[in-house]
Amino acid sequence: MRGVTKTFGAVVANNKVDLDIRRGEILSLLGENGSGKTTLMNMLSGIYFPDSGEILVNGKPVTIRSPKDAFDLGIGMIHQHFKLVDVLTATENILLGLHEKGALNLKAAAEKIREICNKYGFVVDPNKKIYDMSVSEKQTVEIVKVLYRGANILILDEPTAVLTPQETRKLFDVMRNMKADGKAIVIITHKLHEVMEISDRVAVLRKGEYIGDVPTSETNPQKLTDMMVGRAVSLNIDRPEPANRIKRLEIHNLSVRNIYGLKALDSVSFDVYGGEILGIAGISGCGQKELLEAIAGLQITENGSSIRFYPGETSESKELVGLSPLEIKKAGVGLSFVPEDRLGMGLVGSMDMTNNMMLRSYRTGHSAFTDRKNPKKLAEQIVEQLEVVTPGVSTPVRRLSGGNVQKVLVGREIAASPKVLMTAYAVRGLDINTSYTIYNLLTEQKMQGVAVVYVGEDLDVLLELCDRILVLCSGKVNGIVDARTTTKEEVGLLMTNLRKEEVHE
Repeated sequence: MRGVTKTFGAVVANNKVDLDIRRGEILSLLGENGSGKTTLMNMLSGIYFPDSGEILVNGKPVTIRSPKDAFDLGIGMIHQHFKLVDVLTATENILLGLHEKGALNLKAAAEKIREICNKYGFVVDPNKKIYDMSVSEKQTVEIVKVLYRGANILILDEPTAVLTPQETRKLFDVMRNMKADGKAIVIITHKLHEVMEISDRVAVLRKGEYIGDVPTSETNPQKLTDMMVGRAVSLNIDRPEPANRIKRLEIHNLSVRNIYGLKALDSVSFDVYGGEILGIAGISGCGQKELLEAIAGLQITENGSSIRFYPGETSESKELVGLSPLEIKKAGVGLSFVPEDRLGMGLVGSMDMTNNMMLRSYRTGHSAFTDRKNPKKLAEQIVEQLEVVTPGVSTPVRRLSGGNVQKVLVGREIAASPKVLMTAYAVRGLDINTSYTIYNLLTEQKMQGVAVVYVGEDLDVLLELCDRILVLCSGKVNGIVDARTTTKEEVGLLMTNLRKEEVHE
């Protein structure tokens, strides 16, 4: 890529970027949120068209106007959110959109898929329906799909975001096999330890500009972070010992059904303590979302479920099952919730920061008019303390980047001075710098005696940030481990292998 520029209105996503991608090499593309990594790769894969600059493949200038043009040139991209049809099999998804001569031969296609799998070490059943597959299997289908179309350059966007350590290791083995076969692989990721493990070279973007590239063997996570951010950043998660642990929540026999009537949570029991961070680990869709929403009063629970809140001091405990979020608030329960869906459930995208702060406070006071002064002051405080990049507190929050939206949401929920703070994927898709800001905020809350419940997908962070980790598997508690003494492998096994319960005759 030579001098590639792409703008969206007044925003310059990529500015005169030069980038080389080489055969038989794994290149990591690094940068903060909004640095233009995905935009740059979307131009290579035919989703966007550059405003200026040129792309050369094997030394010849090419024009890529669509994903089909990219495939014809041997370029394929595996997106973070899979583009698969659930009701079709792996083979049908791989063939979808291909114009092959003659009658469609699924048997021959399945055989070709098996050959690709054997060559690179994939494990996939060509006749299995997508809706029966794990996240890792779906990702495998996406990779096989681009290989089937003859891709020699593969772009993987955040490929390990929702994989267990064991699945990540398998993926890396496959990537090494593809590299040995002469493929060029680009991996976009925020996980620096993975960059060091899998890549041969690292290219860094900052605010749409190309900063440079370095051989992986000649760098380290600290140097890469400094290149990404433009200044020195501390990469240590401070984890003080829990002090004055006090029980805040007692969850007993909690069962919840999902929208399909299937059990999302099955007889879940555990305690949550103030002064500690409790991590919740599990493969995506194992009941993490339903667990937090049930505690927040957003899910209907099954008979026999109990969620007791202990205010401490001399007050009596309160049963939260059956109460709506408003009733929980009126009962004096200090509960803050940062949901997974930032702009759907957490904030109103069309409203500005001040109004989003008011969503928590407009019922307070005795005047017929709502108080706008304090929410505006709070919005300005959050902008200053959390370094939110925004033209002003009156800008609609949907115009902010994902990282800044998350800062606004976390800042608002912490400002409510909760006794229990629950966060779902608080740093998903956030860059290193913003992520560490959030980790430090959660640790500060813990030291102030708040009970922090942290649902996360990065096991390295769970092991460094949390005091205890509860592992969910198929909607059941599969173990609670000490985060200081456990290993990634132990947690990974608990995430995937449900312990056999004793059978009583």
